[in-house]
Amino acid sequence: MSTKLEAKLEEPLETMDTLKGNGMRDGGEGRRRMLKDASVPELHAELLRRMGEDPERDGLRDTPRRMEEAMAFLTRGYLQTIDEVLHDALFDVDYDEMVMVRDIEFYSLCEHHLLPFFGKAHIAYIPRGKVVGLSKLPRMVDVFARRLQVQERLTQQIAEAVEDAIHPQGVGVVVEAQHLCMMMRGVEKQSSLTVTSSMRGVFKTQQQTRSEFLALVHTQK
Repeated sequence: MSTKLEAKLEEPLETMDTLKGNGMRDGGEGRRRMLKDASVPELHAELLRRMGEDPERDGLRDTPRRMEEAMAFLTRGYLQTIDEVLHDALFDVDYDEMVMVRDIEFYSLCEHHLLPFFGKAHIAYIPRGKVVGLSKLPRMVDVFARRLQVQERLTQQIAEAVEDAIHPQGVGVVVEAQHLCMMMRGVEKQSSLTVTSSMRGVFKTQQQTRSEFLALVHTQK
């Protein structure tokens, strides 16, 4: 980042000029309002200004509103709970072998730079008389992925949610992801892949169960 741009982004944020146009005009040219009272689109417009852009030009006029809508969508997991997602999709079944859903695509935002990381989650569990509807596992992943995250916590939260929902004999979760904070900035390594895992119950205590799960994760598609 250039020194000039860094200086602009680090300017004090106690107050901001009232934005003009795009339905955000709120008084005369000299009027100022406290940052805490500004709307989300106004804050995004101010960020564009500090980058050296003009938020009132053609291509950016609706960008602050679009940014607000995009962030609301990308972080909608804050408004969801696992109970709402499961919606009683728990079933009594006489089955005690491994259940696995793999290659669950997800997209999340790294909480350190607000840049995307994305990849696949693999979830397996061994029931204790109860199973969860298969489509609910990807939905559970999205509840936690659609928040500001780190991959390690995301992995643990998925495993804990399955464990809390059906109290299985064990749960195994593996998450594989690429992080744009490593690819398009910083070390700029395009081919790096981050892998995290969380093993609970028999997946942690029994080598055979864990090995079977990991073998299924890496089986050729």
